[in-house]
Amino acid sequence: MPGVIAMFAPNLSFLAVVILWIYAIVDILRRQFRDSIIKLIWVLVIIFLPLLGAILYLIIGRQQGSLT
Repeated sequence: MPGVIAMFAPNLSFLAVVILWIYAIVDILRRQFRDSIIKLIWVLVIIFLPLLGAILYLIIGRQQGSLT
């Protein structure tokens, strides 16, 4: 059955990236930032660099905002 696993692995990887991307976007929209331009910058970073941007936001950006 290695053929079946190899067939679904790229789809699962893509699905994981999409879920991470959506989670980061929703988290940005729910948080309050000091300045609204910071929120816009993070959204643009995630849109133009989907995987790297989402990872950077979750590591760095979440600390800049607060939930209200």
